[in-house]
Amino acid sequence: MPNLVDLLHMVISTFLQSIKSTILWRIFISTILKITSKWNITVRNNKTNKSFPPGPKPWPIFGSLPEMLLHKKPPFYWMHKIMEEMNTEIACIRLGNVHVIPVTSPDLAREFLKIQDSNFSSRPIYMSTDLVSNGYLTSVFLPSGDHWMKMRRILASHVLSATSFQWLRRKRDEEADHLLRFVYNQCMSNQPVMNLRKVTRYYCGNVIRNMIFTKRLFGKEADEQVDALFTLIEYLHSFSISDYLPWLSFLDLDGHKAIIKKAYATAIKHIDIEVDQRIQIWKDGNKTVEEDILDVLITLKDTNGNPLMNVKEIKAQVLELMLATVDNPSNVVEWTLEEMLNQPKLMQRAIEELNNVIGGNRLVQESDLPGLNYVKACIKEAFRLHPMSPFNVPHVSVSDTIVGEKYFIPKGSVVLLSRLGLGRNPRAWEEPLKFKPERHLKEEGSEVVLNDSELRLLSFSIGRRGCPAVKLGSTITIMLLARLLQGFTWSSPSNSPCNELIESSKSDFFCTLPLLAQAKPRLTKTMYL
Repeated sequence: MPNLVDLLHMVISTFLQSIKSTILWRIFISTILKITSKWNITVRNNKTNKSFPPGPKPWPIFGSLPEMLLHKKPPFYWMHKIMEEMNTEIACIRLGNVHVIPVTSPDLAREFLKIQDSNFSSRPIYMSTDLVSNGYLTSVFLPSGDHWMKMRRILASHVLSATSFQWLRRKRDEEADHLLRFVYNQCMSNQPVMNLRKVTRYYCGNVIRNMIFTKRLFGKEADEQVDALFTLIEYLHSFSISDYLPWLSFLDLDGHKAIIKKAYATAIKHIDIEVDQRIQIWKDGNKTVEEDILDVLITLKDTNGNPLMNVKEIKAQVLELMLATVDNPSNVVEWTLEEMLNQPKLMQRAIEELNNVIGGNRLVQESDLPGLNYVKACIKEAFRLHPMSPFNVPHVSVSDTIVGEKYFIPKGSVVLLSRLGLGRNPRAWEEPLKFKPERHLKEEGSEVVLNDSELRLLSFSIGRRGCPAVKLGSTITIMLLARLLQGFTWSSPSNSPCNELIESSKSDFFCTLPLLAQAKPRLTKTMYL
């Protein structure tokens, strides 16, 4: 193991490049190094003889943060590399004073989210989630407790219920029609080469805006908000130093806090305006009928007739709904089309299915989606092979427990199910690195669904803290791909570098370059108008 003092000096020198070096700071670090260098390193649990999952030996105070920070690639690469070297599907990596448990085994994943779901039903306290949720006012990032129960109940009963889903269908239909018209107009204006990353993100952003605000954004405003949302998504669980060494948070050593605050201000700007204006309209009596999700959140009452949500909660929940809607569908459809352009037979089979199920005289509708099994199999395969992020939203153990019959998981451990490791696990999948939609087609007559209850892949999480919007997310995703395939013939532009299936080296799994593809209308003109 490398010398602790040398490691920390290397890390600190990196930090000093981005912060002002002061005499006080130098004295502080020097003192920490002197204290730390005298400690004996051990991973033994002094209170119990139970065995932790395998992992690297941690330093005192810092855990394995020095090694993680010195690794040139994002932290998830380093974690998966350690697991590969140790030949393990579960590890225990101490960061600061936190036990982080990455998991790539479907069997163990089911134990965490199914068998022992109640024990892993809380969330960690992170700088990033605190900022994005405005002090934990929303549902996804909240630790377990009464407020989480309240917010979860609001989503399940009033926002994402089956009744609300059908009620808001017209708004989703409008955006599907806008999508078709937008691409068609680009073709007719001699701009047939599309940036499909921009197209898919615009569509997802405007679907959820229409459902929440009955409004859409265009041009610069849309670009700003979408970019801000994806910046927040990137940094939500980016292993910030202050998440594991909170006593250093005021220094913002890695700059994450400043980035998040800037993106948050941009993302929330339009939300603040819309929510404030709408609340005033209801107060003035100029609105009496609920038209969208925002109206529902404003008019909810408790048993005493008082507003169930305050203004801050409404704004925070709206932002969370937007974050949860734009990422997965846009990423998976871009990757699906990327794979189809590299394997044209896949695209042809999907188009043939659309022709057989829908025909050429009408547009695909939500009621048609259950019959599009091959289209869904392509999407599910993209979820498996090209997940949006390396890990699921973290879970926290609320008590000590044993998993896998031998591994001790202490209370407060952060459990990370690896989307990458599960979806590419060679024990679960033949030829795991090959894009093969056929693997998801079951016996004839059974419907393909995008989530996997056996957790051999993670499209939408399950269990007590599972995604409450599986139906909405699935519908948006399938409709986006189905309309693009039904409406247009897609081909690669000549000499395009975007046909190279290279994943981003950042903390996400977008293709390194946005997908550029040439569109050619394949329906009669009247169907685009």
